[in-house]
Amino acid sequence: MRFKTRSSAVALSFIIVLGFLFQDTYAQTDVEYYGALRSIMHQGDLSANKDLSDLEGRSNLYALGAFTNLKGEIQIIGGRSFSNRAVNGELQFTEPFEGSATLLVTAEVQKWIEVSLYGETVANMEELQYIVKETASANGIDTSKPFPFLVEGAFAELAWHVIDWPESDDEHTHEKHQTTGPHGVLTDTEVTILGFYSESHQGVFTHHSYDLHLHFLTADEQLAGHVDRLESGQDLIIRLPSD
Repeated sequence: MRFKTRSSAVALSFIIVLGFLFQDTYAQTDVEYYGALRSIMHQGDLSANKDLSDLEGRSNLYALGAFTNLKGEIQIIGGRSFSNRAVNGELQFTEPFEGSATLLVTAEVQKWIEVSLYGETVANMEELQYIVKETASANGIDTSKPFPFLVEGAFAELAWHVIDWPESDDEHTHEKHQTTGPHGVLTDTEVTILGFYSESHQGVFTHHSYDLHLHFLTADEQLAGHVDRLESGQDLIIRLPSD
């Protein structure tokens, strides 16, 4: 997709110029992953692939995924756990680094580049994906390899879910994954989004139609979960690894 407004093109040109300042010193951040979406969707494999206790004490860790048996969402930001699950239908944050993951993607980032999209509107997930790729490329990141990123700001709408998969259900669909646990739509809410970008891991840790996997945390740290849809992000800040 391409930007359709002159102001967006001007903003992206600024990002590209800014990127030349970082290209000579950038070293690609390593991304590790455990499990695969295709194994969940096509084989119903919900087994444990990573013990979360292995991740404790890593202050520069960023990670997202799903608990074993798809009983909740995993999110770690700067070594702090914001993982949660449904208990009797109510969302609760879990004890930090308890349990295991059936799907997990991780990276360690010590320093971030900050790029402001002040005055711009990011219409949806597709446009965010385009902006993340172009901004990363402009800042010396090899976008043919996976990398993490952060997005900060407010969206007019953010659809979310926290999966709570029924033990007896062996028919997996994308729609059922979004609706079998607590879910909803936030409006005009400040959030931090943790994302992983990859052009070569569709069906592994990104869905088949996107190069992104996104989780969110509200600014008050009271709600976290998986991002299903985004609409109209205003004055966003994108952070990219500068390791």
